[in-house]
Amino acid sequence: MSYSKLDGPESIALVFTEAWNRRDAPKLASLFDDDAEFINVTGLWWHNRQAIEKAHAYGLETIFNNSTLSLLRTKVKYLADNIAVVQAKMKLKGQTAVGDVEQPGIRRNIFTFVVHKTNDHWSCASAQNTDIIPNMETHVRDEKGNLLPADYRKKGGAQPDS
Repeated sequence: MSYSKLDGPESIALVFTEAWNRRDAPKLASLFDDDAEFINVTGLWWHNRQAIEKAHAYGLETIFNNSTLSLLRTKVKYLADNIAVVQAKMKLKGQTAVGDVEQPGIRRNIFTFVVHKTNDHWSCASAQNTDIIPNMETHVRDEKGNLLPADYRKKGGAQPDS
């Protein structure tokens, strides 16, 4: 099965989702420069293509082995003819059960990819994935060390059940 062409900056997000859904960590990692940076939703930071591939191989086998990643919206901001920032809103379904959570719910996230054109295709220099927590403004750490979504517009602020 073939992948979409890497003929525009937005194609990085498209091929990322295609590789994710095929559990193809080598293809996913091939989107990145050898010395690329990648920060995941919890702040884990990988500093090269090999580390990005290793982390995604583990994740796609263990945490997301039955998941589906959908690309909802893509926005491109060119910084030069051959450099762009791509922001992609995505939806993740089917994360693997863990602990007391037997059926993890749908997650939405925004990826930011910094991409550049090399010869005839686009490549990613850096990416960051951020979970979207609806109706929340920030996080707050409680006295037990738990990180909770918080909305300062609501009385009480922290929302442990969100």
